[in-house]
Amino acid sequence: MFEVRQKPEMVERALLVRLYFDKSEEEESASLLEELGELVSTLGIEIAESVLAKSREMHKKFLCGTGKAAEMVALAKAHECDCIVIDNNLAPSQQREWEKLADLCVIDREEVILDIFGKRAQTKEARLQVELAKMQYALPRLARMWGHLDREGGGGGSGSGGGGGAERGMGEKQIEIDRRLAHLSIDRCKRELEVVRKQRKTQRKEREKLDTPHVAIVGYTNSGKSTMLNKISGSDVMAKDMLFATLDTTTRRIDLPDGQPLLVTDTVGFVRNLPHRLVEAFKATLEESVLSDFLIHVLDASAPEIEIFQATTLHVLEELGAVDKPIITVLNKIDKITDPWELVCLEKKFPDAIHASALTGQGLEDIYKACTQVLADRVTHENYRIPQFRGDILNLLHKDAKVLSTEYDENDIIVTAIVPANIAGKLNVFLIPH
Repeated sequence: MFEVRQKPEMVERALLVRLYFDKSEEEESASLLEELGELVSTLGIEIAESVLAKSREMHKKFLCGTGKAAEMVALAKAHECDCIVIDNNLAPSQQREWEKLADLCVIDREEVILDIFGKRAQTKEARLQVELAKMQYALPRLARMWGHLDREGGGGGSGSGGGGGAERGMGEKQIEIDRRLAHLSIDRCKRELEVVRKQRKTQRKEREKLDTPHVAIVGYTNSGKSTMLNKISGSDVMAKDMLFATLDTTTRRIDLPDGQPLLVTDTVGFVRNLPHRLVEAFKATLEESVLSDFLIHVLDASAPEIEIFQATTLHVLEELGAVDKPIITVLNKIDKITDPWELVCLEKKFPDAIHASALTGQGLEDIYKACTQVLADRVTHENYRIPQFRGDILNLLHKDAKVLSTEYDENDIIVTAIVPANIAGKLNVFLIPH
């Protein structure tokens, strides 16, 4: 994280590197490198070149061999880059060795994702979650951040006992102070997040009192979840063609065709190799997936890696304990598929999926119907005879049920309605037997 390392200049130009160690990994590594390019571009950094490099074996020092690392550094300098972004996760010691060799900023995939999250977070909760993840990432790397103190200590120095050693001692002391401050920040974030979670728990209890069913929209980043929420609910949530456009959850209320209310929540998108600490830090946001009644899994039908994206999302849901919920699979952006054979292949791979386009509205009615079917046992189709003076009962039906027809019979009103289970008991006395 550039701000954590207190770099005064902004990174403007980067060389991207993905290392792989077996021929069988080449195709997926190329796809991950392409995705890294999208992530880095999201930060507004120019990409000089992307390099997919094979190493015969993993090395402790640079992850790859010293010769391969030197080759990458020479290429970065030839392109006048001020940063090397390595798609693989680097240990703190490996990151230090790369920076020592290159004399450039060297970051890994996790740091890129953390920086994006830092720029996108809007609510207090999301900002706290990002801060927590950043501090946990930075803690073992603090020695690298204070490297300039070591260089100062190498000079002529003053003080007794050989000035260089005295200066390094001061550097070590500063690292200890910094580590203590980092631990204090982590503890503070955790305490504040606990307060936020309690507030969310209170809000959730209020929702549960209403017994309103809840669905979470999940899926790979940039699959069109926010646009889908906008289309389903008629709302105006920020939806952009970029990775991690949404970090903060947004919930909207809709009425299904059978009159049943439904809360629909957009969630943060998943990504391959999502840092585990981010899954941990964002559990308060992602718990909307865990606590919902069912899920709408949005897939980008036009993505060549659609099966990998599906597997990634299901894996994260499994980590969260939400994979066993009913899932409605939606193949979004289906309007981009013009080849009939491609459509046939998608139907074979995802036989139960709904073909939809959040842009055009295609498949919207099918999504409503699928939601209605999942919640079918929560409502009943009933006929009631209600005295005209019982306006309170009529108000209840119009507020919490879907009234299909109303007829007058002398001093009574005959009402046909689709009634949710949570109010059905209050109306039993007015039921007309089937």
